Amino acid sequence: MPQPVIETHKLTKYFGDKPALQDLSMAVPQGSVFGFLGRNGSGKTTTIRLMLGLLSPTRGSVTVLGHDSADLPDDIRARVGYMPESHPAYGWMKAREAGRFQRSFYPNWNDDLFNAVLDHFRITPNTKAKHLSRGMRAGLCLALTLAPEPELLVLDDPALGLDPVARHSFLESMVYVTRENNCTILFSSHLLSDVERVADRIAVMDHSVLRACCSVETFRNQVRQVLLRFEGDPPALTGLSGEPGGPGIPGVLHSVRMGNELKLTLVNANGEVDEAMKRIGATSIESVPMGLEEAFLAYLGDRGERTSFFDHVGAKS
Repeated sequence: MPQPVIETHKLTKYFGDKPALQDLSMAVPQGSVFGFLGRNGSGKTTTIRLMLGLLSPTRGSVTVLGHDSADLPDDIRARVGYMPESHPAYGWMKAREAGRFQRSFYPNWNDDLFNAVLDHFRITPNTKAKHLSRGMRAGLCLALTLAPEPELLVLDDPALGLDPVARHSFLESMVYVTRENNCTILFSSHLLSDVERVADRIAVMDHSVLRACCSVETFRNQVRQVLLRFEGDPPALTGLSGEPGGPGIPGVLHSVRMGNELKLTLVNANGEVDEAMKRIGATSIESVPMGLEEAFLAYLGDRGERTSFFDHVGAKS
């Protein structure tokens, strides 16, 4: 794996007696596009703020570009681009004025790149930020973040609230420019289809704890769905229905009954799991294709046995 650009070691943050982040240890390789995933309140924004030195950890540590984030020198901060989810901009500033203001804080500034991103989002340099649409304001913030040509780009839910066209333009610009410069990107997002399109690796947070950190392909391959069909009712599975004595299948996250069918979601399935499924009497076993979004939702969804909601709805005449 390439040298990490970001590395955390047992990074922990409490707000009062509430844990926002617990013992996070992970590495973001140089040159990667790293998707940071999790439900609301899982600790993503807290982690990003700790990485940038905007918060102090309760314990543990994080290094960015080889330096402790608790004391990042100015020359290291100049190599990091950060864009928060709210797309902040001074409403009274024209786009061109915002560029001049931002440029004063950085030793490097690519004016051609700044203007190219404005042009891509159809932003007239004389337009004030308060008159821009949400998508255009996101484009202005991206131009301000990319123009210093950072080595590390940290984006906190950058496409939040954008329509599909603006979101596509945003991702296209972000990936094209950074790939040209071998920049490393860490971005959080709730839009799993976007992550699947652009990310090399992902980290999955759940209840302030890191649950997975791997390539997108590995995550998809480790979470599987299978559809089992039976002559009659499917059997109750041990550990899912609570009924003792039922057959067990290792690695089952949850199951859904639908008449004579049983859909299983499995993690880290192997040959032992395949043999166990054959032993419970299914007449057919069919793999169900899953994208990253389906795998993510299945992995973080409620564990146990569920029934189709149609089973609880009476037939209407």
